[in-house]
Amino acid sequence: MNSLLAFTIVMLIWTISDYVSKKTKALLSSLFVASVIFLIGFKSGLFPEDLLPSSSLLTLGQTVVGLVIVHLGTLISLDEFKRQWKTFVIGVSAVLGIAAFLYGLGQFFLDTNYVLSAIAAISGGTISIILVQDAAVNAGLVSVAVFPVLIAATQGLIGFPLTSIILRKEARRIRTAHRDGTLVTPEEHAVVHDETDDSILPAAFHTTAGTLFVMGVVVLLSTVLSGWTNGYLNTFVIALILGIVLRRFKILKANALNGIDAYGLIMIAILLIIFGPLATLSPSALFELIVPITISFVLGVSGLLLFALIVGRFLGYSKEMSMAIGLTALYGFPGTLILSEEAAKSIGETEEEVHIIEDEILPKMIVAGFSTVTITSVFITGILAAFIY
Repeated sequence: MNSLLAFTIVMLIWTISDYVSKKTKALLSSLFVASVIFLIGFKSGLFPEDLLPSSSLLTLGQTVVGLVIVHLGTLISLDEFKRQWKTFVIGVSAVLGIAAFLYGLGQFFLDTNYVLSAIAAISGGTISIILVQDAAVNAGLVSVAVFPVLIAATQGLIGFPLTSIILRKEARRIRTAHRDGTLVTPEEHAVVHDETDDSILPAAFHTTAGTLFVMGVVVLLSTVLSGWTNGYLNTFVIALILGIVLRRFKILKANALNGIDAYGLIMIAILLIIFGPLATLSPSALFELIVPITISFVLGVSGLLLFALIVGRFLGYSKEMSMAIGLTALYGFPGTLILSEEAAKSIGETEEEVHIIEDEILPKMIVAGFSTVTITSVFITGILAAFIY
């Protein structure tokens, strides 16, 4: 497909997605709308399978994803992790809920191998899926290797709108508490809106090119460190940690990529990685696995919501915030960032209210995504993958 035509189509899809999101006040998130458009387009034959790679944006996204992970690290300070320990615990409990429900109840309906791959796919991201896929391929189980890909290709269609609705309710609660004076001031939260130049690097590295260069070096260093551990420590996990540390020592400023000329294009390119699997999703394979996928989602989502609600109530979180934290297992970053911003902008009626809502929601959602998709899921999947046979 012509690269310029593909690029233009992708931008049209994202324009429509943003428009619908704004018109529905984030009830239908831009991620959900784009997912539906891509799914219908690919399955109807309206879009060719090479649409995303032809646009060159998919390659860009795969190249700069590490930079965005470093950027994610600069959104949270080390002090923030200490403050957000409750969020971390709720996120861990949500993944344990997925594993408990699927492993305990799923085996009454599904083959054990499908159960194990479903746990990996529903609770985690790319790394978790790769871990379980490698085990399935080595065991000669092709359908089991495909199963988590199908789940990963469709779980955003559940996670995005559900989280959007829940976060809007949480945003209304925060707005009401702020207006009646019962909300604890957000001064204790990490500063994610700070646009001041607090980096100790020379001014030459504060430009768009300079910022991308520095963050590129950080990702390359992460790759080297991951190699030293023989891949046991994932490159992106190291990049995230380095982002946090470098912000702490003011080598990178808070919210490092925000404000640079390339940020918007980078975010669109990263998001296309999410939609990539939709292009090769076989209609016949989807039809054959629709029942196992449905069972997996019902049990997995039920488990994560129940465990998150119980632990969240014990720790003093609202039921909406607890559920939203648990649901981050279905998509992780950048959904955690985008859905939080959409909820704040759609409910906050002044710039102050938008910032206050974000300061309440965004740090929790970012830590939640880290605790579910990045840490707990990879750990659990690494153990369960050994039992695929």
